[in-house]
Amino acid sequence: MHARVARFELGEDVERMVEEVRRDTESDAPPAGLEDAKEVMLFVDRANGSGMAVILFESEEAMKRGDEALNSMSPGGSVRRTAVEFYELAVRRSA
Repeated sequence: MHARVARFELGEDVERMVEEVRRDTESDAPPAGLEDAKEVMLFVDRANGSGMAVILFESEEAMKRGDEALNSMSPGGSVRRTAVEFYELAVRRSA
């Protein structure tokens, strides 16, 4: 598994960002380019107006396709993407 991790300054738009991500992840059809996403997690720090989106992909190639699609999307409003990083998922355990 591979992960794309994006960090955001959310400003006053924390709730808007949460609702947009929730809507996109609950939709029957994911946004174009994200068909191979296996899991989406959005972490928010409401007190500091920051957030982090972690999207898991089965392969590095799928992650690269997802990254291209996400880079073409604009967060909008006061939301600003501050960093994007890529990781290989080395350990995963569910309770």
